[in-house]
Amino acid sequence: MSAVAPPMALRIEPGRIITWLLLFGGGLLMVTPLVFMFATSLKDSSEIYDLAFFPAHPTLGNYVTVLSDGRFLRWFANSFGIATAVTLSNVFFDSLVGYTLAKFQFRGRYLVFIAILSTLMIPTEMLVIPWYVMAKNFGWLDSYWGIMFPGMMTAFGTFLMKQFFETVPNDFLEAARIDGLNEFAIFWRIAMPLVTPALSALAIFTFLSNWTAFIWPLIVTTSKELYTLPVGLTSFAVESQVQWELIMTGAALATLPTLTVFLLLQRYIVRGVVLAGLKG
Repeated sequence: MSAVAPPMALRIEPGRIITWLLLFGGGLLMVTPLVFMFATSLKDSSEIYDLAFFPAHPTLGNYVTVLSDGRFLRWFANSFGIATAVTLSNVFFDSLVGYTLAKFQFRGRYLVFIAILSTLMIPTEMLVIPWYVMAKNFGWLDSYWGIMFPGMMTAFGTFLMKQFFETVPNDFLEAARIDGLNEFAIFWRIAMPLVTPALSALAIFTFLSNWTAFIWPLIVTTSKELYTLPVGLTSFAVESQVQWELIMTGAALATLPTLTVFLLLQRYIVRGVVLAGLKG
């Protein structure tokens, strides 16, 4: 008598189980430091050096202390304002340059594109000295503009937008020209809405990278009023009395915007990354 085969719904491939276990283990490993940071932010000074993962007596006193400190709110506002301004600049100028390279034929177009891409091969650490000399010569040291100007346009954003604009049908643009729209209106009203996934991905990546930027803001600023949040949190660690519970609380508060952006816009992030890979 032949054995009865199990139903299709009950068949689970061993390889799939191993994959799920690996993904779960990797996700748990990556989330653990984040959970520890939030748990430590709920500890008081007497528990900070305990080996317990979670606090025995959770308290929000650390959050009250940090949020009542005017410096933290100033650093938070600095980071948010700078990240927002740089993101808007990238979305507009990178799209404009990418559209020009994708849809206009002119002599030297490919040389310009190659020159822009070649800057991706230069490490950021090698650009710090030229940036600093430029900021000093123009009087931009210790200013908001000095923090922002290196990231107002990026080669990655230009490349990403060019790849997407090349997929926009030229027939749409020609129809708009026949209707009497000027070139900027065609770019703004016709082409831009057709590359929304790329715009979303570029905006998200730019905001997050500027929110967490540390090296350049640390070098170009000397006034504590101009510190961004990562630089300001570092200053906590070099004070005469290190209060790790407050440092963890500040780091937790600094992480909340990035977590919020990811949770709300994760589908745009994934879609933008997938489409960027296909276009590339």
